[in-house]
Amino acid sequence: MQVHMQYLEAGADVIISSSYQATIPGFLARGMLLEEAEGLLRTSVELALEARDEFWKSALRKSKPVYNRALVAASIGSYGAYLADGSEYSGSYGDDITTEKLKDFHRRRLQVLASAGPDLIAFEAIPNKMEAQALVDLLDEESIQVPSWICFSSVDGEHLCSGESFGDCLQILNASDKVVVVGVNCAPPQVIEGIIRDLKKQTKKAIAVYPNSGEVWDGRAKRWLPAECFGHKGFDVLAKRWQEAGASLIGGCCRTTPSTIRAVSKVLKGRTAFSAAQI
Repeated sequence: MQVHMQYLEAGADVIISSSYQATIPGFLARGMLLEEAEGLLRTSVELALEARDEFWKSALRKSKPVYNRALVAASIGSYGAYLADGSEYSGSYGDDITTEKLKDFHRRRLQVLASAGPDLIAFEAIPNKMEAQALVDLLDEESIQVPSWICFSSVDGEHLCSGESFGDCLQILNASDKVVVVGVNCAPPQVIEGIIRDLKKQTKKAIAVYPNSGEVWDGRAKRWLPAECFGHKGFDVLAKRWQEAGASLIGGCCRTTPSTIRAVSKVLKGRTAFSAAQI
């Protein structure tokens, strides 16, 4: 909850629950009961809601509040995030993985998180078309009423990590009235502007972008490798360009900090874009 507060104080208009890699199979493998696993998922959303509500009450006590009332998004990471083998950045799940298996994997977690009362569902770092299709199918099958966004992962700025085109995946998302935002997260900052312009040509949905610091995740060694890193000064300059290119939600993902969000918020407040925090 304290971490959420830091991002809210930095000016975030959206905060994301700490549930990206939290899965029921993962918790069960650690010896937890099903009820305990589901309870932890709900708690991740409840803590974010509590932080938002507490912060908003404090903001309203001021004569001239300088913050917006933030939205809470329940985070759902890809199947690759659960595997923790780097496949969320490759999209390679193996020949035995099918759309139906992915739906079975995500189904109960989606049900639990949606029932916890978030304002949004955030499907994050989706690396391939098959998983995007599975998620859109699930939203319909489970009659999820919470607005959702689906953000892809990309390395080169021209394709998903799987090598598939954004256009092919957007055909699936554009046909869904339950997906209200599309975009990219945890991609290098230097490729974001091109992605926005590409998405803008192919969808009428709002666009979200929240890149990482520019470092590269080594899934096997499980560590970040040095690369072209962007401090908050770089992000505030880039955020203006991303907003002008057509992004509606702009924030930071892995290896960014509240300072990053503060810089982005400072340059975007008063504009039409919102700043989002990746927790």
